[in-house]
This record gives sequence, structure tokens and C-alpha cells, in this order.
Amino acid sequence: MIAAQTPLEQIKGVGPRFLTRLHKLGLNTVRDLLYHFPSRYEDWSEIVPIADLKPGDMKTIQADVRKIKMNRAWHKRMFVIEALLGDASGTIPAVWFNQTYIKNTLKPGVIANFSGKAALRKDKLYLSSPAYEVVSRGGTAFYDDADNVIHADTKHTGRLVPIYPETRGLTSRGLRYLVQPLLDELEQLPEFLPEEVLEEYSFPEINEAINTIHFPKTLDEAKGARNRFSFEELFLLQLKVLREKLALAKEKAHPVKSDNKFVGKLITGLPFKLTDSQEKTLNEILRDIGRGSPMNRLLQGDVGSGKTIVAGIAAYLAAEECYQVAFMAPTEILARQHYATLKKFFPEFSRGLGLLTSKEARVYHGDDLEEEIKKPALINETSAGRIKIVVGTHALIQKNIRFSDLALVIIDEQHRFGVRQRAELQKANGEKLVPHLLSMSATPIPRTLMMTVFGDLDLSLITELPSGRKSIVTKIVAPENRDKVYAFIRGQVRKGRQGFVICPRIEKTTTDDKQTNDYRRQTINTSWDEIKAVKDEYEKLKNKVFPDLRVGMIHGKLKSAEKNETMAGFVRGDIDLIVSTSVVEVGVDVPNATIMMIEDADRFGLAQIYQFRGRVGRGEHQSFCFLFTESRSAETKKRLESILTAKNGFELAERDLTIRGPGEFLGEEQSGMPDIAMKALQNPEMVQAARTAAESCLKKDASLTNSTALREKLAEFKERVHLE
Repeated sequence: MIAAQTPLEQIKGVGPRFLTRLHKLGLNTVRDLLYHFPSRYEDWSEIVPIADLKPGDMKTIQADVRKIKMNRAWHKRMFVIEALLGDASGTIPAVWFNQTYIKNTLKPGVIANFSGKAALRKDKLYLSSPAYEVVSRGGTAFYDDADNVIHADTKHTGRLVPIYPETRGLTSRGLRYLVQPLLDELEQLPEFLPEEVLEEYSFPEINEAINTIHFPKTLDEAKGARNRFSFEELFLLQLKVLREKLALAKEKAHPVKSDNKFVGKLITGLPFKLTDSQEKTLNEILRDIGRGSPMNRLLQGDVGSGKTIVAGIAAYLAAEECYQVAFMAPTEILARQHYATLKKFFPEFSRGLGLLTSKEARVYHGDDLEEEIKKPALINETSAGRIKIVVGTHALIQKNIRFSDLALVIIDEQHRFGVRQRAELQKANGEKLVPHLLSMSATPIPRTLMMTVFGDLDLSLITELPSGRKSIVTKIVAPENRDKVYAFIRGQVRKGRQGFVICPRIEKTTTDDKQTNDYRRQTINTSWDEIKAVKDEYEKLKNKVFPDLRVGMIHGKLKSAEKNETMAGFVRGDIDLIVSTSVVEVGVDVPNATIMMIEDADRFGLAQIYQFRGRVGRGEHQSFCFLFTESRSAETKKRLESILTAKNGFELAERDLTIRGPGEFLGEEQSGMPDIAMKALQNPEMVQAARTAAESCLKKDASLTNSTALREKLAEFKERVHLE
């Protein structure tokens, strides 16, 4: 018997060339291969006599090879293999191209199944490149009532045939050759799903399911097995996040108490009135940090909805209680912006507000007293507890930075902050209490993902924009109207405004696999080579379209210093137009920017476009968003029009989940989630069922002491899936 953990190199028939291709698909063990599920099935189960075939039929015949020959088509530089196949009802020719080995396999007298399309050529019926499978090479053959040779172990014909995700040099046929004998020799897998779950949802037992999903007798059987494996991935994911939530609730944290009068005074001192949403989310956060167990909350809201000020009030209150706060941003320029925001709205704060980046270290002491100091000095002051709020990048949890009494961590634009990072923070805090965590994001998360991937987080939503904001005029622009938009942009810049130009890729020669895969998933009418690229657009706009304007460029391949300097120039107003990839999706506040021009808008997710648009409209001037597309398809038009009518980003996120899948939010390569689970995340009913089952399971046995198989499976799942 073969164990699921057996490395594939130990399996008979898996040579070095095969192994390299299997590794390319991420398949290293028998378990990996058996969980490399078919993406679809071809139905070759109906075996018919040759005489019953009609043009266009996709069926199987069982015939003997009467003749076979190979010719070379000299003008096309290819080999053509022609065979004459026959059964009791008649004969039919079959044709293959450039498969010279077939002549050595299908010799006269061989009986085989042939599955393929029946086509017409010069009014004569023939089989075009049929799949074949030898069932008898002569001698005694056993026949059923329909005079077909009985052969129960067919893999490629005469049945539902699994079609797998492939790679160059490794076809579905090759994968079937590997999988079928492994199923025969595989040791029994332990069932880990609770018996009541199997019964309630009529799921097949795991060993039956693993056989059925690869070689089902019917499509209903295949669907049942697929549902079982989809459910089990969601069930394990729910168990993982719910157990982490339970474990965190048992930890201890600093209770940050807040006096209602002081909070009211702080809010009243702001130069604007908080929206109802802001007040609601602030109350949720203050309630959580006032407890003795760690908060784990995600604060979501559109770009410009006022998340930073809500987080800033929480930070202020923690500092007033003599605790420390780490405020982390994804980029240095955004860290500087948060630092400036806290200074602006809390000018009287005197307990030490620090800024730490690769280039600078500053401390604000209140009442306009600010000093630039050496980084080691700031780190020492922080370690001693004399700096209460430290703003910086994620480097704050690395290297030699230590805190005295860290009570609150605020993170901008990172949905998940997992167990590993929390451990780093706890270590930086001298192995003391676990800090409260507040994540902020302008990326709306669909409901099913909040119930699963982010199920350990409590959610706060800011659903309103500050009063007085003007709505952004949004237009879908056809190619023939491009020059009109250029003229309009020039007019806006002459009035003193600035703008963004967003492109899907950096340069024409880019063949980044992740981008390519993302775009291939979409139904689009533009080839990859025609997609607008930042470098080309920058040269075109700078030298041809707007030679009279100051045009800058920013993209992910630039060094951090270059990106920061260009963005700083844009903020200062030294650059009129900035051409960029999606790196500005998480960007700084530029109130003077009123133009957002998105090239090949159909190449971006809807929620992503919504965020791009939110980068403008931050000031007093009317702002505009132009969505350029070369596509003429009705579906593209309908999809982009939803940007114009959507009430909020969450509505668009749900639509993105349906159209583009969870990879738009998680990134398949980063998550480790298999395709079957990624698709299941689009099924709200299954997500809810898995959550209910996981909650019931943990209610009965929170530590899974009585479920050895489930405990081991969950440990394996944690190793395999990384969502942080």
C-alpha cells in the first residue's frame, strides 16, 4: 500500500522528466497528486456502433484497427497518421497529426476505444484526432451484450474522462496514467469530517470521494464528491479562524479606559463633525480596547471616509492612559501622511509622537514643538516608553525596535495580521500582554470572505463620506473620444489641478505570470500586447500629448527612494500628471488632484477601480474619473457601467467576487488555497453551512481532543494555507 505522504519520486513510473513537470504544478507527494482534482469531465461514456455515427457526434466507438499508415505533408512540415477502423456495423477512417508514436501502438488487429468528434471531409465521415485506449491486442476477448469488449479499467475513453489543469509536457492523459494505479494502491485515508456532517449533507466518505472525483460513473457522482471536498476546505478554514479567535479571547491585554467627557471634548476640538458611521465605529473600537482581552478588529471604509481620524482618537486615548501605540503604514510616504494628520488634528498632544522611516526620525512634543533626531535615539526613547505613539512602516515590528507598554497596534491597508506577526509584536513588547489590533482598509471585502478568511476579525464599517464632498463625475470613454478628454485634462491642469493616469502594466515586454493569469481569466477583446503600459504612456504623454505639462512616472519596479521622491513631488505640486500602475491604489492624500484617468479599465477589478477613483475628490474642486476601454463588448460596457451606479464599494466587491473570484482579494499564489476552495468561497450557502458545522464542532470539543483525525488534518491545513 502507498501512503498519502509518499514523495512522488518514490512512485514507480515517475521519472525525472515527469517529476519536474509535476513539481511545476506544485505536486510533490501522493496526496498533492490525488488532490489535484479535475477541472471538468468529457463524457465519452456512450459507446455506439460506427454505423450510428453522425457528423458532429462526440461519442465513443469500439473498433479494431484494419489498416494504419503515416504520410508526411511536405508543404506543412507535419506527419499525418491515417487508420481505418472497423466493427460489425461498418468502417470509418481516423486521422491524427504529428503523433508518430500512434503507428507503433495501433497496429492492425488491435481492438481499442476511440473517443472523438465525427466530422465530414469531402462528404465522407471520419474521426478527427480521437483519444484512444487499447482494450485487447488479439487473442481471447470477453464481450458484453452489445458486443463491446469488457474492460472495466478504461481511463481515457468509454467513460466520463477527467480533464486536469495541465502544464507543458504533462497532459491530462499523462495525469490519468499516474492517478488510476495510485487509487488502487492507496492506503485507507482517515475520515475526519464529523459523522453528523456527512449524514446531514449526504457527503461521500473520503476514500469513496477521492476515487469518485477522479473517475466518476456519472456527473452527479462527480458533483457530490466535488461538493464534499469544497465543503471540507471551507470547514477547515472556519475551524482555523474560529479557534484562533477563541485562543485570542483567552489572552490578556491592557484595558484602555476612556472617559466620555474627555472623548467628547476631543471630538468637539476637531475642525469638522464626525459622521454617524465614524461615531459608531469609534464606539465599537473604544468598547473593545476597554476590555482586558485583545481587540482584533477590521475598520473598513471608502478612500477618504475618515478612517485615520477614528484610529487617531483611539491612539490618543491609549497614549493618555500612558500606553504605547504602533501605527503602521504600507509605505513611507503614507506613514509621513499619517504622522502629519495626527499632528494637525491633535496639536496639543505632548506625550511623544514619533515618525520612523528609513530616511528620518522625528518627534513631536505638542504645541508646535518638533525635533529631528537620530534613529537610534528614537528607538531608545520608544524602548524606554517616553514615545507613546510611533508611526512608521511595517519595519516597526522588525529589527531592534522594542516597546515598553505596547497596548494598541494600528495597521493601514493590511487585512490580515496573523499569529506570527502578533508573536513578533509580543516579543517586541517584552513578552508582556498582547496588544489590541486595529486594521484599516479601503478594500471592501465580500460577505463570504468576511465569514471565512477574515472570520477571526470583528468588522466595523464607515459607510458615509464626510459632508460637503462633491460626487466624482465618472465617464466611460470610447477610443474616438480620447482627444477630447486630453483637451479637457489640459484645461484642468491650466486651472491649477493635477491628475493620475493608471495603466495595467509596466512595460510592453512584461510577462509577469501573475498578471498574465489574472487577465486571461477575463473575457476580453484586447490582446496582451495591446494593453497600455506605464513606460510607453509616460513617453507618449510627456513628449507628444502634453509636452507643455510636467509628467511623472511611478511603478512597482522603481526603487523605494525613486517612488517616494516622485510621489512627494506630486504632493508638492511639482508634477501635473503622474502615470502609474496600481501602486497608487494605496496612496497619499492629494487634495489638488481632480483627474483620474484609467487606461484599459476593463482589465481591473471593479472594487479596485472604485478605490482608484477615491484618490481624487479629496478637496474643494470638482473631480473627474475617465474609464478608457478598447473593448466593444456589451458585457464590458455593462460591467463598467456598474461603477457609475454602485452605491458603495461593497456592492462592487460582491460583483467582483462573482466575476473574477476570490483571487482578486486574496491572490491565489499567496493564499495557498486550492482552486476547489477558491470557487467554494463564491457559494454563500456552502460558506454558511461550513461555519455552522465548525461552530457546532468546537462547541462540543473546542480543543478537538476527541477528534484525532480532524486535529491532524487541521494541522496539515495550517501548514498548507497561508493567508497572512
